[in-house]
Amino acid sequence: MNGAESLVRTFVASGVDVCFANPGTSEMHFVAALDRVPGVRCVLGLFEGVVTGAADGYWRLAQKPAATLLHLGPGLANGVANLHNARKASSGVVNVIGEHATHHLQYDAPLTSDIEGIARPVSHWIGRANTAGEVAGLGAQAVAAARSHNGQIASLILPADTAWNEAPQGEARPLPVPPRARADDTQVKAAAAALKKAGSKGMLILGGIALQRQGLLLAARIAAATGCRLSNNGFSARIERGGGLPSVGRIPFVVDLALKYLADVREIALIGAKRPVAFFAYPGKPSILTPDDCNITPVLDVEGDLIDALERLADAVGAPKTVPAYNPGLLRPALPEGAPSFEKIAAAISALLPDNVVVVDESVTSGRGIFAAAEASGPHDWLNNMGGSIGYSLPVAVGAAIAAPDRKIVALTGDGSAFYTLQALWTMAREQLNVTMVIFANRSYAILRNELANVGAANPGPRAIDMLTLDRPDPDWVALAKGHGVAAVSVDEMGDFSRAFAAALETRGPQLVELRF
Repeated sequence: MNGAESLVRTFVASGVDVCFANPGTSEMHFVAALDRVPGVRCVLGLFEGVVTGAADGYWRLAQKPAATLLHLGPGLANGVANLHNARKASSGVVNVIGEHATHHLQYDAPLTSDIEGIARPVSHWIGRANTAGEVAGLGAQAVAAARSHNGQIASLILPADTAWNEAPQGEARPLPVPPRARADDTQVKAAAAALKKAGSKGMLILGGIALQRQGLLLAARIAAATGCRLSNNGFSARIERGGGLPSVGRIPFVVDLALKYLADVREIALIGAKRPVAFFAYPGKPSILTPDDCNITPVLDVEGDLIDALERLADAVGAPKTVPAYNPGLLRPALPEGAPSFEKIAAAISALLPDNVVVVDESVTSGRGIFAAAEASGPHDWLNNMGGSIGYSLPVAVGAAIAAPDRKIVALTGDGSAFYTLQALWTMAREQLNVTMVIFANRSYAILRNELANVGAANPGPRAIDMLTLDRPDPDWVALAKGHGVAAVSVDEMGDFSRAFAAALETRGPQLVELRF
């Protein structure tokens, strides 16, 4: 058994059964081991940003790590943007990063680089094998690290000779995952007192797994006892919604709207969330979004045992054991007709979303109203871009579809964002993944057009506008999709959009709908 085989066997024993890969020469023995050792599904991505984003999406639905296979430092660098998003989402990922053979590193060959330096900003754990005998043990450590603290990024550097040489120790046993930190009793009691005192001017801000069913039901009990509002920071790795679950607001992206949203809040308790701050700095506007007289009680960060913290907080406020199912009395909107608008887009999508759908949302401008409108939809999961690095939605949809093959995945994205990782279309076609994509084709980086004004850079000239528009030529998403093996249709009227979107939802396999406006 060589080092590569010992690593694959260790992964299988540790429950890692999917590998998203874009390999090169240094990784060929690991590729061969994936073929020889049964138990790992291999998924090829044409670009490393697809590979790392897919691993992020896989964790969010499967709640266990996948492996990535990346080619040396430049391959890792190509995947860093979506590893940044995965890290911010607390997703567990095991990166296997190929490296030159140990005896070859001294020659500074063209692809030699500082892999640790590239990996460090997006990794919680980094290991490097020096001999084949170390590989399996490091692999077990990497998986345990990825599973720890509700999800972490582990990066294992695998020199080629440690993969091809004999591994006398063989595979390693899985390592136990350390227990998650519990909230301090003092902080739980302080949060309970603050929320009870504030009543309707209190807010419980949730993040991480606190936004899934068990956490939401506990939060609803706390809200029933104290009168506090429930919210998240504006973006969530995964939030379960509909089907009788309580409503959770979200802090708006736009600073002025966020300030208004938080204006009357006097007490905030944080469980799995950070203090509300602006996404960017703007001239003359605050970075901290809460009022000066708002007191903030951090109960537990996202790495801790959030459910335990919510249970203890519920006990501390004397919460009822159950609360009625949340039923806002919302009706799905009628399907709109005519020229597209943001309001019509939100109405059409929320009207048509099927039950148990997973929405991967990167519709930063065109879809800003969809989240609120989808409150009237059936039960579903909503996945946001937690790190802000664009090109997230299509790769995350790949991983989500592999983690949950019986569920429909809907990816909502602007054309500017989709261009970053459009290679994901090919992987969707090759794996026949059950993904419906909506491309909002406004032929621009529309969010940046808004930001130009927000930062005070008014009256842009033609060169500035050229940096923010996607025209001359206009992108042809039907041709791009079909060139990657994905069925596609393009529409520019809302009635046609509703019919195309409904048909795509009813069709298994990857489908793309471009809405031009």
